[in-house]
Amino acid sequence: MKKAKLCFIGAGFHASTNIYPSAVEAGAEIQAIATRNIERSKAALLRFGSSGKAYDNTELMLQNEDCDGVVVVAQPEDQTALALECIRAGKNVYVDKPLGWNAAEAAAVAEAAQKAGVVVMVGFMKRYAPVYMKLKELIDGGSMGRACSFQMKFAVDSTPFCKDEEQFMKLAAIHMVDLMRFLFGEVVQVTGTTIKDGEHINQSISLKFDHGVVGSAYFAGMSAWSRESESVLVTFDDGFALADEINTLTVHHSRTGDNLPWKSLEEQDSVFTPSGSPMSGAYRDLYLRGFVGEMAHFMECCQNKAVPHSSGKDNIETMALCDTILASLI
Repeated sequence: MKKAKLCFIGAGFHASTNIYPSAVEAGAEIQAIATRNIERSKAALLRFGSSGKAYDNTELMLQNEDCDGVVVVAQPEDQTALALECIRAGKNVYVDKPLGWNAAEAAAVAEAAQKAGVVVMVGFMKRYAPVYMKLKELIDGGSMGRACSFQMKFAVDSTPFCKDEEQFMKLAAIHMVDLMRFLFGEVVQVTGTTIKDGEHINQSISLKFDHGVVGSAYFAGMSAWSRESESVLVTFDDGFALADEINTLTVHHSRTGDNLPWKSLEEQDSVFTPSGSPMSGAYRDLYLRGFVGEMAHFMECCQNKAVPHSSGKDNIETMALCDTILASLI
């Protein structure tokens, strides 16, 4: 694949820490950057070794630059309008989550993209994280039988940027909500319990999926969780698999012999982990969290005019599920 030329809108902390370096690692050429401040745009270009052009006007950049795609990582309240601006300019666009604050806004973007014939991809990086891609292979491959049930945990200190349950769901837990759909399909039934305590979030959610999988999710947004934590435990017909803290997948196969498991070494666990060395540096984290994978996928979709896994159209269902979960909480 030839090097993709990308333009960027936004150069904040998340963009500079995760998105820019991941795009460069995936093989992108940073062609131009637009922020509200021309000096900030120039500084971002310099930081990531680009000789591209700096802008303080998004509309002007979209008019002047002929690129493979535009990457939008701005404030959540600005992203829908920026995405639509890119689409009207005929540009393929990647937008960090959330794209639209609800299903109706998400649908408006997807419809505009379809009419314009451009690629729209939403930044749900967990779909591209190696641990969840491997878990998805187990679920779809059938080597352990059917996926029957799951338990999901996500806990983070969301208090600096989420002031209520809706913000928590759509700015933080949304990644896990989208991951549910990626792994298990569409939800047909939701019940939930919450303790309403302002910006402190504690939620317990039960879900039933259209393929017969049932599951539970524990979501917490508390300062107690300054150590961000997540896991997904899936029970199959013939074993279970635990994706733990992004970097470990433990797969347990049920015994197949006639002896009782405590009489002999009949049970088997396979543990998949990444290696770590001084050579991996900070890029190890960007790969494991899925940022490099999603940037590579976006560039491939732009160049081949393919539909992304986390497309604008698919995003409609994720936003709808967020609201369904919120409406179920009692």
